[in-house]
Amino acid sequence: MPGLLLDTLNGAPSAQVPLWLMRQAGRYLPEYRKLRAKKGGFLAMAYDSEAACEITLQPINRFGFDGAILFSDILIVPHALGQNLEFLAGEGPKLSPKLVDHALDALTRNPSRYEPINETVRLCRTRLPEGVTMLGFAGSPWTVATYMVAGEGSRDQHEARAMAYRDPAALQVIIDAIVEETVEYLSGQIDAGAEAVQLFDSWAGSLAPDEFEKWVIAPNARIVAALSETHPDTPVIGFPKGSGEKLPAYARETGVKAVGVDETLDPAWVARELPDGMPVQGNLDPLLLLAGSDELEKRVTAILEAFAGRPHVFNLGHGIDRRTPIEHVERLIAAVRGYKG
Repeated sequence: MPGLLLDTLNGAPSAQVPLWLMRQAGRYLPEYRKLRAKKGGFLAMAYDSEAACEITLQPINRFGFDGAILFSDILIVPHALGQNLEFLAGEGPKLSPKLVDHALDALTRNPSRYEPINETVRLCRTRLPEGVTMLGFAGSPWTVATYMVAGEGSRDQHEARAMAYRDPAALQVIIDAIVEETVEYLSGQIDAGAEAVQLFDSWAGSLAPDEFEKWVIAPNARIVAALSETHPDTPVIGFPKGSGEKLPAYARETGVKAVGVDETLDPAWVARELPDGMPVQGNLDPLLLLAGSDELEKRVTAILEAFAGRPHVFNLGHGIDRRTPIEHVERLIAAVRGYKG
């Protein structure tokens, strides 16, 4: 039976606003830290379906969120495309060889790396409480490409941005490969039981308008169109972090069913500018949740009031900070669920 979150993503009005948090399965939870100490590194846990399912369910068991987001990583796609992937303590993810000076066709594709992720989804669907929506996800092509080109994350994505200007044909080859892989990856998650999926474009904000159209809107539109052909009943949430004034164009042109909004945008402006009736997700600042000041409940109310005229999924403007106290999350949940409108 569809739950509140899935109904909202499909545009159904509700007096109660559903709630989940990006990165809700993670290091702020003591049960996650305990399991990680026992199981080892991040990537090993992501490929261990039993462990990944347990982690996915941890915030559901503790907080009763309306959605369970798959425990995985956006870099599974480049790993399946043949890049080596490792997560180094204190340094973040590393991919090799870097595509800034190596050709994509030199890699050896290994799509079997998707199967443990799909198995995690299958396990979670059998163990989730009734009415909790299972959410799959993938990275959007531009964001994934920035890691593949540079071999790591960076503050301004300069390697990929420079390639976009210097050799757009080479970048297009990479983007096209990511589009194709992402359709396969998300289709596998949906077939395994994901009821909705989110496309994370964490570095969309680093692009100028023309490049945003080419490297963010166009590839995401291709993914959504392909998924709509094969899985027409599965909502796709698009999250172009940092898109700013380009968000309405993203919402209109990509075909996503719902749009995630980061904390830098005024929710009242978003409510005015997005297409009528389009579900919206967001957009509390994760640092306000970390701080837990008296402003927390006030800001929750302001967001709920701004989005009251359309289907709304309450969430953060990006992932929860690993230092966030459990009691602050409990305050957030109480504020959202206690809101009377």
